[in-house]
Amino acid sequence: MFGIKIKDIRALQENALKAKIGELNLELAIEKRKVAATGVSSKVVKIREIKKTIARIQTVLNERGAAKK
Repeated sequence: MFGIKIKDIRALQENALKAKIGELNLELAIEKRKVAATGVSSKVVKIREIKKTIARIQTVLNERGAAKK
């Protein structure tokens, strides 16, 4: 779920992308709490991938917004 390809992101509708960002933000918060509670840094890679996926989705949404103007 985390390493979504950019072509798959571009295929989704705007509402689906916003919902996906919500899901990923929730997952990110959960992973951050796990790291804070246990102090284990093995989840850092997973957190990084979630952040990158969120950034990809936001980039696509911004591109679509610029194209509408």
